Amino acid sequence: MNSSNSEIQNKVQDRTTKAWRKLCEYIEELAENGEDEFVPREFLGDELFAQIHTLPETISKLKKVRKVGLYGSALKRIPPEIGEMESLEYFDPYTSYDLHWLPYELTKCKQLKDSRISTRALYGNYKNRMTFPSLDHNPVRYDGAVLRCSVCEKELTYETTNQMWISAYVGTDTIPMLANLCSKRCEQDLLTPPKDYVQVPHKGGVDLIQPPDEDELWKLEIKALEKAEKENHHKEELVNRSNKDPEKVKLNMSKLPMLKLVRKIWEK
Repeated sequence: MNSSNSEIQNKVQDRTTKAWRKLCEYIEELAENGEDEFVPREFLGDELFAQIHTLPETISKLKKVRKVGLYGSALKRIPPEIGEMESLEYFDPYTSYDLHWLPYELTKCKQLKDSRISTRALYGNYKNRMTFPSLDHNPVRYDGAVLRCSVCEKELTYETTNQMWISAYVGTDTIPMLANLCSKRCEQDLLTPPKDYVQVPHKGGVDLIQPPDEDELWKLEIKALEKAEKENHHKEELVNRSNKDPEKVKLNMSKLPMLKLVRKIWEK
């Protein structure tokens, strides 16, 4: 399991640069024209696009955008306002390797049906179980003093919000998301994680117990195979001692409960 644990990065974006100003202009232009694709690299060019580490909150104006193309970005985070992009169908930040988590508000994009995300870069992903940074005394801060509950949209401050991590299936990927919560009831209304992820909202940290990662599952399968071989060998020895036909009582490895369980987990 990957035990690396980075601090939450805040103030990731210099908002005085040419790159930021042009990105804001691009969003206003798309909103005014009712365009259905948001692909900032095409507008900014590679050099300026590489200076973008988050997106403006004004993406909330992109009501008709169906596709968000952020391939190869240097993004570190996405603002909660993405949840107001009511027409969003396809979300593509593929190879954005600094993007480790997304806002829970992405679940409010009810038209979202397809995504392409570099999952190995995500906190808690089954391939390496990258550690979730601790949210205790280390909150995620956005631009501005006020935020909203990720579930009911009640207005909050950083003193009243309860920030939690949750992993859930969105688009075509299981992704880690950060939720700002106003109450226990809103916490209970969060999406249910897939069974091979942490099953409850949590604060992260190195002490968080996550399910086995890809390598650990492989080791479990190898151990199960070795155990099955030993049991098979022992069974054959017993048969030989009793002068019975080994073929009639030979152990069927495919029926071993442990091996079947490990194989089932591995196939998932």
